[in-house]
Amino acid sequence: MKIETYYYNNRIVKAFLYATIFWAIIGFFAGLIISLLLFYPELPDFLLGSKLKNSQGIFGFGRWRMLHTSTVVFAFVGNIIFTGSYYSLQRLLKTRIFSDYLSWIHFWGWQIFIISTWITFLLGINTSKEYAEHEWPIDIGIFFIWMIYGINMIGSILKRKIKHLYVSIWFFLGTWVAVAMLHIFNNLELPIDLLTFKSYSIYAGVQDALMQWWYGHNAVAFILTTPILGLMYYFVPKASNQPIFSYKLSIIHFWSLIFIYIWAGPHHLMYTSLPNWAQILGTIFSIMLIAPSWGGMLNGLLTLRGDWNKVKKDPILKFFAVGIVCYGMATFEGPMLATKTLNSIAHFTDWVIAHVHLGTLGWNGFMAFGIIYWLTKKLWNTKLYSTLLANIHFWFGIFGIIFYIFPLYFGSLLQSEMWKKFNPDGTLVYKNFLDTVLSIIPFYKIRFIGGIIYFLGFIVMIYNIFKTIQKGYFINNEEFKVILLHENKIEKKEKFHNWLEQKPIQFAILSFIAVAIGGLIEIIPTLVIKSNIPTIDNVKPYKALELEGRDLFVREGCNSCHSAQVRPFRDEVVRYGEYSKAGEFIYDHPFLWGSKRTGPDLAREGGKNPSSWHFNHMNNPRSTSPKSIMPRYPWLIYNELDRSNTEKKIKAMVKLGVPYTLEYIKYIYKDMDTQASKIVSDIYQEYPSLKKEIDKQRKIEKEKFIPLEKREIIALISYLQRLGTDIKS
Repeated sequence: MKIETYYYNNRIVKAFLYATIFWAIIGFFAGLIISLLLFYPELPDFLLGSKLKNSQGIFGFGRWRMLHTSTVVFAFVGNIIFTGSYYSLQRLLKTRIFSDYLSWIHFWGWQIFIISTWITFLLGINTSKEYAEHEWPIDIGIFFIWMIYGINMIGSILKRKIKHLYVSIWFFLGTWVAVAMLHIFNNLELPIDLLTFKSYSIYAGVQDALMQWWYGHNAVAFILTTPILGLMYYFVPKASNQPIFSYKLSIIHFWSLIFIYIWAGPHHLMYTSLPNWAQILGTIFSIMLIAPSWGGMLNGLLTLRGDWNKVKKDPILKFFAVGIVCYGMATFEGPMLATKTLNSIAHFTDWVIAHVHLGTLGWNGFMAFGIIYWLTKKLWNTKLYSTLLANIHFWFGIFGIIFYIFPLYFGSLLQSEMWKKFNPDGTLVYKNFLDTVLSIIPFYKIRFIGGIIYFLGFIVMIYNIFKTIQKGYFINNEEFKVILLHENKIEKKEKFHNWLEQKPIQFAILSFIAVAIGGLIEIIPTLVIKSNIPTIDNVKPYKALELEGRDLFVREGCNSCHSAQVRPFRDEVVRYGEYSKAGEFIYDHPFLWGSKRTGPDLAREGGKNPSSWHFNHMNNPRSTSPKSIMPRYPWLIYNELDRSNTEKKIKAMVKLGVPYTLEYIKYIYKDMDTQASKIVSDIYQEYPSLKKEIDKQRKIEKEKFIPLEKREIIALISYLQRLGTDIKS
């Protein structure tokens, strides 16, 4: 029997571990900022004062919301996935990672991607598509880095020193093929020019909505769920020193989960303009998800069945146990929210925010914390500095989650009831949307306190990890010995799955087929069968100024707070106007339906308020809506509208099938001037004192003066005044 000596690469694991902790701090901080803004919208004014108008929007709520979600999903969770997978893959395969060189390209490439996300989002460069807001050059970079990770993983598998692939590796492979597929198809976009970041989704309206939530829901599935399950299957048995409860259950769990999950995306679009058959499929498969999800939860919890006393004493096992329970709770709640009855109550409210954070704070966060503690002990060959501090962190985390999610549950039920409440005469009790927002501000404040508690627990963890590292000794290249693969005995007859576990390429191909089937069946009919999206003759393309205004709306992330989809409910039709039709959105690249109503729906906003109202509202929302929680956007009032790419944008739209004529393209700037002049004239008539103020600016600024017609605010107003008017006419 020949035994050979090899060395694990621990340096790459350490690098990803440090990155996980660093980006967790940044992601949690960004979350606290946006939760604070929801009841203290004057924060940017407090920090910048009169300079806010020159800030170019770097404190805009919509931009920070994108930063928070991207940093938590891709930086915090992404880095813990790579930390755990690089550690476990080497030990499960009994081989050093395939390429140290590729490992470091992967590490630095991923960190550069996250840094570029912060730079571009702060500058307002985004596509508006939730969890996929990155513009096309960054999307290409993400795909390249993801391929590097896949090559490194599959290369390691191919040079493994054992026959079978353990269940964790199944989840890593399934994650890799699914994320690659989702990323490619959701991010198909047409750049207006190769020298600019700006692009437009190749899909429009309903098609874009379906594609986005096929991606958005499965970003949760294949970034926040399946790879963490892979880590659960490795680290829970290791930490508890017990084998996984059931091998057969893990097979059922894996294949049923990746097959069913991909179908569930349409449940984010219930009661919208999406064809009803797609909504029904989303609901059916969402409910079916309970079975495999709870199968995985039970497999994880029952692994700890042997010694619950050990769980009580070991804080690492506590984190794992509660994390798995949160996974079970979230994966029961999700399918329930996909039912039409509960969806009609919860959608567009903070219930969805609470649901997501039950998963991210409880499942992802607690699993990550347990892994960080366990890996720190192993990598630095020492005991945890303080079990007491780890227990304090655990309880801070528990109370942080409780104070975070339950106020949002209560607030969402209250607000939803207020939205739907009618007087006996058929009028809305709370006609002003703002009244429903003000009623839940106390819950926002409690949620913020919960976030602070959770964050303080994390700070305690950082100190504990730092002290543990100080007392330990890190080994870059950890020695291990292994019997060569060809000397292992080979059974003549094996069951199919046992055979499949020895064939990584075939395994990856079958995983791809399993995740592709649902997407193909849901998406292709929507793209090719015209009856799914009937056209409406009155609906016309946006004028050039309106298109520029729409791009400003996207830049500021306004769809983070305002939906643009009136559902066929009595209260929504009375409050907003006629319910939304699929044909209204055929020229919308991308769609902007939104998923949350922190402010009122804007689908029928055009003509509801005079242009001067919009001007004052963007400058100071509290001047038009007392006690509004919307932040100020004064830079829009002073910035000159950049028209340098307008013609390129219109021509890109033509390539996407939007019917602009050659005659219109020839005179777009004249058309923009005419429309802008009309809006300014209306504003001056409605708000005479503004003309005096603008004239005063002209005298003071002289050659630097920007006419009101040329400013960004006028383009944004043109877009807002257009919304829903085609249907009204």
